[in-house]
Order: sequence, then C-alpha cells, then structure tokens
Amino acid sequence: MNLHKASTTPLFEQVKEDISRKIKSGEYTAGHKIPTELELIEAYDVSRITIRRAIEDLCKEGILIKKQGKGTFVQEKRIFRKIEHTVSFSDSCRAGNMVPSASVTKRKVMLSGDPEIPEHSAFEHTSVVYIQRVRSADNIPVMLENNYYPYDKYSFLLTEPLKNSLYDLLKAHNIKIECSLNSYIDAVKATVEQAALLDISPGDPLFLLSTEIYDDHNQLVYIGRQMIVASRYRFSYENA
Repeated sequence: MNLHKASTTPLFEQVKEDISRKIKSGEYTAGHKIPTELELIEAYDVSRITIRRAIEDLCKEGILIKKQGKGTFVQEKRIFRKIEHTVSFSDSCRAGNMVPSASVTKRKVMLSGDPEIPEHSAFEHTSVVYIQRVRSADNIPVMLENNYYPYDKYSFLLTEPLKNSLYDLLKAHNIKIECSLNSYIDAVKATVEQAALLDISPGDPLFLLSTEIYDDHNQLVYIGRQMIVASRYRFSYENA
C-alpha cells in the first residue's frame, strides 16, 4: 500500500487504519498471524518505529495480540460472562452476536465409588452420568465442558443429541436452573488431548471453571469442570 506521506495523518495512523481495514474485510482473519514486522516495513515502505507504533496501538486496543516466539495475531472474538450470574454458554454467545454449537466427545455412566467422580453427597450412593462436550462460538472451539449428573434423575441425557443449549433441554424436562454454588476459577495449561479438541497448542492457557449447579428445589443438577480457552473468553465482575 502507498501511504500518503504528505498527509497530516501520521504514518503510523495510516498503517493502523489499513491493517484494521484488512481485518474487517477478512483478509486478516481472527486467530491468524499477520505479516512479520519486516514484511510490513517492506509493504508500507516506512520505518521500523512506525510499524511498531501501529502494532502496539492495535494491541492496546485489543485488535491484535502478540504471542511470544510466535508473532502477532488478530485477536479472536471473546465471549463475555459475568461471574456472579448463572448464564448458559448459549446465552453468552448470543449476547455477543455469536452462534453457539456443541459436539459430544464423551458420554458414559460412572459407577458409584469411581475415584474420578467429584465429591458430593448427591453422588454417594448412585451412579453418575458423565458427559463431555466441546462448546463452540461461530464454529470456533471455546470450551471443553465436563459435567457430572446424578444418574437417577438425569439418565435421559444418555440418549439426547445435546447439540444445543443444555439449559433449554433441562427446561423442556421441567428442570429450572436456579443458582451456582462453590464456583471457582483456576489457571491451567492445556494437555495434548485438550489441545486437540479445542484446536489450540499443548500448554496454551486455559481457565478451569469448577462449579455446582442447582435447581429451584435446591437439588444438585450437575457438577461442572469447564476447560475454557483463555484467549477466547473473558470474565467480568461488577462490584455491588
């Protein structure tokens, strides 16, 4: 691109505008690497300082993101979720004008006493329905959902397609989600298996969201262990 060097608009601003235009047009797509610093210097015929200023500003604005040892990438869309609210993944996607989807990767019955079952009084004398799904937004994997349900009440989930909203399905079975308890977030690194399912690299950062979900009768619906791609999700908190 030929910049207007006689313009009153600084060169770094012109570079910013052109890179932003290419992102909006789809030439540079979300999650993909943009040209290197040297390639941009040659393409725009400007100094290294000009390119660095443009890139730094775009990173500060959340349009680009630098990954150490890998380069600079177009920032992916992020799903926003308020941590004090019980909100379904599907609703969070729709709030961000994204299309939610799901694919089941594991589904099985775990017998009572299995050491992999989370500790809870509701699981003491019953089998557990374990379901793992990959949740995506606009066909981009965002979350590896691991849910554990009391078998006696939720065995019907073993035959459901589970390609859409879980909360909507539960509502159709007259189960109303009321609240979440004992929720906490940890920072972890993706294993090889998790990375393959989420289309990321092993060792990439994940949020581990652990929570207990209850219905309007204060009965446990499920215990969740959600592995969330940190670069594709953002939690927000509002002070009371």
